[in-house]
Amino acid sequence: MKLGVIILAAGQGTRMKSQLPKVLHKLAGKPLLSHVIDTASHLNPEKIIVVYGHGGDQVKQKINNPSITWVEQSQQLGTGHAVQQTVYELAGLDRVLILYGDVPLTTTDSLQRLIQNQSKLSLLTAFLDDPTGYGRILRNKFDQIEKIVEHKDATEEQHSICEINTGIMSVDKEKLVNWIERLQSNNAQNEYYLTDIVGFAVSDGDEVIATHPDNNNEIAGINDRKQLAHLERDYQQNRAEKLMLDGVTLADPARLDIRGNIEFGQDCEIDINVILEGKVKVGNNVRIGANTVIRNCEIADNVTILENCVFEEAFIGPGSSLGPFSRLRPGAHLDGNAHIGNFVEIKKSTVANGSKVNHLTYIGDSEIGAGVNIGAGTITCNYDGANKHKTVIGDNAFIGSNTALVAPVTIEKGVTIGAGSVITKDAKANSLTLTRGKQISIENWPRPEKK
Repeated sequence: MKLGVIILAAGQGTRMKSQLPKVLHKLAGKPLLSHVIDTASHLNPEKIIVVYGHGGDQVKQKINNPSITWVEQSQQLGTGHAVQQTVYELAGLDRVLILYGDVPLTTTDSLQRLIQNQSKLSLLTAFLDDPTGYGRILRNKFDQIEKIVEHKDATEEQHSICEINTGIMSVDKEKLVNWIERLQSNNAQNEYYLTDIVGFAVSDGDEVIATHPDNNNEIAGINDRKQLAHLERDYQQNRAEKLMLDGVTLADPARLDIRGNIEFGQDCEIDINVILEGKVKVGNNVRIGANTVIRNCEIADNVTILENCVFEEAFIGPGSSLGPFSRLRPGAHLDGNAHIGNFVEIKKSTVANGSKVNHLTYIGDSEIGAGVNIGAGTITCNYDGANKHKTVIGDNAFIGSNTALVAPVTIEKGVTIGAGSVITKDAKANSLTLTRGKQISIENWPRPEKK
């Protein structure tokens, strides 16, 4: 079976009160539309068609997915009209799945059940305690689906029906093309309702079958920022629960945000207010302290991260200890057993096994050997105002406090740099190197007084 997926994403989203198209607002750090596209991709369709309208150029630019077929709906005349715009893109397909760009949490499992149904038309329906605003599923005395009536067109009696139409459906391609040509706009909204094809299916003698999602949040759409926040928390709760079932200890599941793809080993602990973004891989026996942000990093076994750290595109080797208030910028690579302390920033640098950078230090564009001790207040001066330069520090070097290493410069193995030095030339192995002015004392010095 050749499957095509149509994602309707042309709505303006006026209730978001934003210049940003609704489908580009983010959930878990990713646009709503991207969530839907990713879910559709897991079904291995022949084609994914996105119907765009409001802010279309912005949507296409942001999503920037070469596998997407884009179709414009220049006039907003309803969901049926939106699907009509895709007819010429459906050639060669056997079945069509229709999704919505502002319904981000539908699972692949629910959609698989829907498309595996052999009926000409299959609907994803749900039962809600409060179905206000949704189209109602009308069934006959044999419990067969006969029609969908939109909320604004429903009678008082029909308003009491709790089975609702989610809008998500799987349709035989040939039937879909035939049915949408028969749509009319004689309703309260003067729009072409896609749901009217249910009546056409019944009149043609085609049974309409319903399947249901595992969780009703799968079918929740987003119309305003309150709904967005609600689904964000639901998404995060689901991710937190999965982590705990996989063996990760969370200090508070409600205070963890996951915004990407993560992988954890055994016996890890995560304190409160931690944010994990992008692709994060964590080994065994890792502790992550409170208020820490980790983006696109790999963390090996037995690492301890204390509070208030920010790491991005870095590798942290086994047995290392970091924080509190440490920052690793892109290109930071710690081989292992490193000690990176408070208010230390490392950028595009390697730190070999067992080295220590414990206090108030900037390391940039550097190569640091094994067993090195970097004193407090040390700076690698890597930028001359136009170009970046490299600092190399050999094994077992000792860099005294408040030292400036002006790159390009090499500190060979075993060198001791005296505190308060500005080093502009290479230091030979096992030497003591320092630069200091002569110390003077002026007796009875009168301190300035405030006028």
